[in-house]
Amino acid sequence: MSLMNLRNDGKVAIISMDNGKNANNLMFAQELLGRLKQAEENKTNKALILASSDEKNWSQGIDVAWLMGSIQSGKSDDVKTFLSTMDEIYSVMMQYPMPVIAAINGHTFGNGVVIAAACDFRFMRSDRGYVCFPEVDMNIPFVPGLIDVILKAMPRYKFNEMILTGRRLGAEELSKANFIDQTFDSIETLNDGVMAFAKTFNKSRAIFAEHKRRLHKPALDALAEKNPPVIEALDILL
Repeated sequence: MSLMNLRNDGKVAIISMDNGKNANNLMFAQELLGRLKQAEENKTNKALILASSDEKNWSQGIDVAWLMGSIQSGKSDDVKTFLSTMDEIYSVMMQYPMPVIAAINGHTFGNGVVIAAACDFRFMRSDRGYVCFPEVDMNIPFVPGLIDVILKAMPRYKFNEMILTGRRLGAEELSKANFIDQTFDSIETLNDGVMAFAKTFNKSRAIFAEHKRRLHKPALDALAEKNPPVIEALDILL
């Protein structure tokens, strides 16, 4: 069963997450990574939109039922592979040879926010959806390198508030904090606005990727250096 699909509108690739809440588990991570690489292989693509087909959700983050089930059944290797694959996704996105634009149409929680932060631009509808980090209420610590990924897109003061309170924020408040680049009052205007913006790009893929590698080097280094020992020691934490 496919959890997402890849299609094109001219030189714009669209990955649509099609699994309801789009909860992040190992199958989700492996398919998203594959779709990203597939879109990149099409050398005519000049932009990528990451969207959701669900009416209420963009991504509700980690699939907690899957995570807890894997822990309880002793499948720690699956959890490690999931975390490592998500790190690869963030790294790919932050070096992608074209803009990655999040079309956030609904709720975006936890790990879903990290995916949004790894994108280059974030557009969101103002009439539906909240963004939050529920980890503080769920007693789930952040893998350290993910903080660097979030901070490349979100001001530290706003992340400090969100990670410690778990408070849900809407598009307008996040726009004022410059995490959301533009807001739209309906799903129709969101989709139209994102596509119109994506079609403005016709940059050299090589220079785009190089600019992103240099710009995001601190976050890329954090993923490569901070996370592997924490993930490898996961058996101690489970």
